[in-house]
Amino acid sequence: QVQLVESGGGLVQAGGSLRLSCAASGSIVSIDTMGWYRRAPGKQRELVATITIGGSTNYADSVKGRLTISRDNAKNTVTLQMNSLRPEDTAVYYCYSNLRRPGTSFYQDYWGQGTQVTVSS
Repeated sequence: QVQLVESGGGLVQAGGSLRLSCAASGSIVSIDTMGWYRRAPGKQRELVATITIGGSTNYADSVKGRLTISRDNAKNTVTLQMNSLRPEDTAVYYCYSNLRRPGTSFYQDYWGQGTQVTVSS
């Protein structure tokens, strides 16, 4: 079994900062991409940022320059440092991992349960 456990959400004023963390645990052979998605009220889930095992990153245009993703491959963790937060960043943030489990030759997507981020104006 694989678990993705997020932490670090909360309430912050516009212009403030938050740091989200996610740890993947369980029977894991290797993790390719890790990242964060979010779902705002009344909207579809959207990509925030991803990072590959080699360190290549991809960001949504709306967060470039404000949010920074990083990972620790040895600990199977991914972190999202969020600065200069805006009310439109309010959403449930989901940790994502594309990983391979023992006894398989393919990678699968796994998701955390989500953590709420609320930015007040």
